[in-house]
Amino acid sequence: MKVFMGYARDSLRLAPRIRRARSASKMRIAPKMGGMTFLVVLASGCSSLLHSNAAPDQTYLLRAAPAPATAATPGAPSLRIGRTLTAPGLDADRIVLVRSDHRMDYYASSRWAAPIPQMLEDMAAETMRTSGAWSSVHDSQGAFPTDYFLQIDIRRFEADYTEGADPKVHVVLNCTLGRRTDRELLTSFVAEGSAAADANRLSSVVAAFESATQAALASIAEHGKQALSAAESK
Repeated sequence: MKVFMGYARDSLRLAPRIRRARSASKMRIAPKMGGMTFLVVLASGCSSLLHSNAAPDQTYLLRAAPAPATAATPGAPSLRIGRTLTAPGLDADRIVLVRSDHRMDYYASSRWAAPIPQMLEDMAAETMRTSGAWSSVHDSQGAFPTDYFLQIDIRRFEADYTEGADPKVHVVLNCTLGRRTDRELLTSFVAEGSAAADANRLSSVVAAFESATQAALASIAEHGKQALSAAESK
């Protein structure tokens, strides 16, 4: 049994059921009988709308790689991670897969605990906090000014079925690091991570997503350290 199902097709199948339910709930005024008008409610099928046989969605959470927090050096600068941007189709909480004919699809009855950009932003902030390069790290909602700014653009975040029956997860992040005060660009780079699922099961796919994401975020932390060291030594 395949573990994925087209979300768009599911939506199309739901539409006729919704239309039938609306038409079934209309009231019809029956002819007058004995000076009284009877209201007949066509409620057939309404009771079935209160129950669904569809399995509830399973929600999955990714976590940053566990690491002891490294104390920043005295006088280390602060960092803000901007609102994470995404390629088309990734600004949602669905778990994305790509079929062999390059069609984007989603795993059925499953989703991330938050939209992909928010989840990646939170993981990136946690990774940068434990890197030891920054005195403080804030996400895009932070209220305090910072010295540096990191912009992340998600280009790929998908389980790829083009290479075989067991998918391979690809995470590709375009990153830009700059100084906030004078808007000087320090570095621009691509952080990547990939991991093969050991089976075509969703639990294995999610584990591969976490591994690939952690690898990409570790690359961001290392690039950030190198760029900051070069900038602060000038």
